[in-house]
Amino acid sequence: MTQFLIRRLFWAVFLFFVATIITYLIFWVIPADPAALAAGKAASPADILRVRHFLHLDRPIWEQYYYFVQNLVVHRSLGMSFVNRESVDSIIGKDAPVTASLVFGGAVFWLSLSIPVGILSALRPRSILDRITMTFVLIGISAHPVWIGLILSFLFGYKLHLTPIAGYCNFIPGSPGAQCEGPVQWAYHMILPWITFMILFAALYVRLVRANVMETMSEDYVRTARAKGASERRVMVHHVLRNSMLPVVTILGMDLGLALGGAIFTETIFNLPGLGREVISAYNADDLPVITGVVVFSTICVIIFNLIVDVTYGFLDPRIRPS
Repeated sequence: MTQFLIRRLFWAVFLFFVATIITYLIFWVIPADPAALAAGKAASPADILRVRHFLHLDRPIWEQYYYFVQNLVVHRSLGMSFVNRESVDSIIGKDAPVTASLVFGGAVFWLSLSIPVGILSALRPRSILDRITMTFVLIGISAHPVWIGLILSFLFGYKLHLTPIAGYCNFIPGSPGAQCEGPVQWAYHMILPWITFMILFAALYVRLVRANVMETMSEDYVRTARAKGASERRVMVHHVLRNSMLPVVTILGMDLGLALGGAIFTETIFNLPGLGREVISAYNADDLPVITGVVVFSTICVIIFNLIVDVTYGFLDPRIRPS
């Protein structure tokens, strides 16, 4: 097991360096002159030269990347914003909880719906429930989250007045500058974004759970358990569900990372002050440190999620661990 953990940790570190190299090349080498963006529109050529030297942009590319990783790993700094000179770390620290609440709350919603529906659909194939489920899957996969969010906001927020149309409330009471606060108001404002997230991913997971359960039920060890007189409940819990949920654990780790990117659409629709909206604002203002910081932060989150899933999968399924 120790060899398995070391190998996974080494792979995670390798992915980190590959991802940061690509990110640095895209945002700091390809642009015409990052120093001019940092210095501002009113800067003189001498000011641009000083900024270029300060940011180490007058050094070779490999040395520039070294300073970039050194600030990130040693000093735990992602730089300063070109626009407001605020620390990128503090910007991400302020916006990341909003995105995290959206992604993880949406994950709870889509798992709570997709797992039982997928299991019931697999137990009764070609039934009315199965046909309705597959229709829902088709709609959920085909519809864009922007369209889903706008429809939900119009129906439940504007027409029925059951939920807020947009906006965000802080979870912790007493936060400075908050228009509303508290767990109840927080959940009340997040319900439509969670449902928007849920519809897309629940459709994918219903199909995944249904296929895995149906495939597992046809395995020899399931038929053997039934032949030995095991009850249907024991067969389902100890044989079918235990094995059919393993791929779901793997896909969940990757989808949590993908959901960070998909949060851009949902945050824009519902005016949530998260990382997605921050990236759009930074892109419009050519604020390279903020864009780079959010991309690197999201990449690290994806790597950590996949590392946790790999280790968890190794504990759940000893067959993938080295002997």
